[in-house]
Amino acid sequence: MSPSVKLSILLCAGASLVGCWPGVAADLPQPGERFTRNPVSSEINLLDRVDPATGVGIRWTAKLGSESYATPVIARGRVFVGTNNGSPRDPRHTGDRGIFYCLDEKSGALLWQWVVPKIGGDPHLDWPRVGIASPATIEGDRIYLLNNRAEVVCLDVNGMANGNDGPFTDEARHQTPKGADPIPTGPADADILWVTDLDSAAGIWHHDTAYGSLLLHGDFLYLNSNNSVDNTHRGIPKPDGPSLVVFDKRTGRMVAKDDEHIGPRIFHNTYSSPALGTVNGRTLVSFGGGDGVLYAFEALTAMPPPGTVVNLRRVWKYDPDTTAPKEDIHNYISNRETSPSTIVAPPVFLGDRIYLTVGGDLWWGKRQAWLKCVAADQTGDTTATATLWSYPLKQSLSTPAVAGPLTFVADTGNKTLNCVETATGRELWTHQVAGEIWSSPLVADGKVYFGTRRGKFYIFAASRDKKLLCETTLDAAISAPLAAANGVVYVATDETLYALAKP
Repeated sequence: MSPSVKLSILLCAGASLVGCWPGVAADLPQPGERFTRNPVSSEINLLDRVDPATGVGIRWTAKLGSESYATPVIARGRVFVGTNNGSPRDPRHTGDRGIFYCLDEKSGALLWQWVVPKIGGDPHLDWPRVGIASPATIEGDRIYLLNNRAEVVCLDVNGMANGNDGPFTDEARHQTPKGADPIPTGPADADILWVTDLDSAAGIWHHDTAYGSLLLHGDFLYLNSNNSVDNTHRGIPKPDGPSLVVFDKRTGRMVAKDDEHIGPRIFHNTYSSPALGTVNGRTLVSFGGGDGVLYAFEALTAMPPPGTVVNLRRVWKYDPDTTAPKEDIHNYISNRETSPSTIVAPPVFLGDRIYLTVGGDLWWGKRQAWLKCVAADQTGDTTATATLWSYPLKQSLSTPAVAGPLTFVADTGNKTLNCVETATGRELWTHQVAGEIWSSPLVADGKVYFGTRRGKFYIFAASRDKKLLCETTLDAAISAPLAAANGVVYVATDETLYALAKP
């Protein structure tokens, strides 16, 4: 796998699809607590020990592909997760594909699947063996998702079991590679309601793989545009393309975009998914641009007229690394000492504060990064005034888990899990882990759940003093963030989805 595609799929780890809903047990239909993106769950009575050898803590497992980067989402008695076609479930669909599974929540049995052929041609547009890496967002009986072909889609939760609902009705052709006869659909296939091509609708160029976690607010779907560099990593094919785009959830029509002209300043990709917050009575949508700058815009309150694409109103912007180069940025490709910073993971938007990781691109930039706490209640250019505290890291693509007085963050460069004070950023403890860190910590039920690319799975006490409760090894690398819902912790390795729970 190329270094640049690794960064692309790492964004899944940044998304941290762990939600927090009131009550003891609840579904996880949306990425992050009300789209704050905070990987902290209100689930209780969760397990503190797993032993694959004896089956302790394992309720069920489900076979995935050979590389899996998407976090499970749980709703309506079902588990939804993306993967590749490394272990085909349907003999009609062989070869490299993007796959999206709908599984039974109680047993892990397959209910239906969505098969998405690769784009073909230039591998940098749809990297081999990287399937559907984006997480789903679910509302009622609708699934909103970005697939491996950079298509924003709306699917029926029930699949084809209740018929082909439309208005899109050409699922047979959509699931078939170009040049082949259409593969007929059946009750175990997905039902597409609408589909929008992101590249053509937004006028962007995506690179390596498409990734984004759709933020649902009212009738609007907000998405990082995926606008990126070309295959040389030194040019921007679509410099005028937007970085944040908005769609009508009912039709897939693009209705709004940012007007910040970030394109020429994109160092690598635009993969930081947007987060939602309310500050001083105003609802804001914040995301990290491909230029390493954090932006906040007013959320839309009214649907633009048909055929109209409006510009979002920026409330503030914040540059977390003022010492980074701002001109001729692509001359710093592969410079490990000096380079622009990038924001890969989504910001965590809590109250009037935002927590984010920022720093050198993992394969193309400097080995310097930070966890920042930023004031979100200002306006204009807040670079000089908004920093509340800063905690040094080596490199990180992790979304921080802000659990009351404690915040947990992964340092990819140092291979450590770090615990700091939320109020001050003061370090409390660190723990060296085995393997690269492509995921983010999940905090739930007084515990911290965490995995690495070596297949190591850890459970810590979520406390000021370090206490390791469990360390074990699962069957394959853990790249995707974890999820918790209805008393179960879900861990997706490259090859297997684990549903972990107390007996």
